[in-house]
Amino acid sequence: MAKLFVEQAKQYAKTRPSYAQELFEFIASKTPSRDLVWDAGTGSGQAARSLAGIYKNVIGTDTSLKQLEFAPKLPNVRYQQTPPVMSMGELEQTVSTQSSVDLVTIAQALHWFDLPSFYQQVKWVLKKPHGVVAAWCYTIPEVNESVDSVFNPFYSIDSDPYWEPQRKLVDNKYMSIDFPFEPVEGTDNTGPFKFVTEKMMDLDDYFTYIRSWSAYQTAKAKGVELLRDDVIESFERAWNEDGHGQKVVRFPVHLKIGKVGNV
Repeated sequence: MAKLFVEQAKQYAKTRPSYAQELFEFIASKTPSRDLVWDAGTGSGQAARSLAGIYKNVIGTDTSLKQLEFAPKLPNVRYQQTPPVMSMGELEQTVSTQSSVDLVTIAQALHWFDLPSFYQQVKWVLKKPHGVVAAWCYTIPEVNESVDSVFNPFYSIDSDPYWEPQRKLVDNKYMSIDFPFEPVEGTDNTGPFKFVTEKMMDLDDYFTYIRSWSAYQTAKAKGVELLRDDVIESFERAWNEDGHGQKVVRFPVHLKIGKVGNV
């Protein structure tokens, strides 16, 4: 999985959205203490930056050293490259000791993980019984009717053969992803709960976001340019239709959240 994001690490860091403060406030309201967070699959630190403003310490791990190079350097955040498969001993050395973590977060990455082994690790590091695990994904961007009418077939038809099968879990808003945890206080299920994050973009930013896709890199490696001249022209016409170069791009965010219980 990490290999898919090495080539476009800089593009990923520049154009992937950060997340709405409301998302982190909701998650924090479900964690009784705010001492330590493990942000697994931290990438270039989009979530770690916000978590660092709420929790005393954040450990951000990722298999991609290239992605970590672009993560924000903050005094209470420690980044750690990890192997794709970690033993419990390695987990203790690189992340934390048993029953010591208040919150595990996974932003736009859970669908890449080996879930049975990862969940075993999550249950080992979280404090019992109220330690919280929160995983979220964002689905396709929404701009306006004109731009979206070009984007939707581009995504669902042109790029579809080049996505990994796990992408379907994102398209399904994490509704079908395995998530063996108990509902947190104040909820009767583990979600997904919907939030929205926004990012100001011009058309160049929008294209850079598309080029940060793993599917774009996979197609490129096979000699296929998804952003062909005719596709670019269609996007340009739609984007410039209203005369505004900068646009608010909305990303629907879908959160799964639960507590570890007495496992």
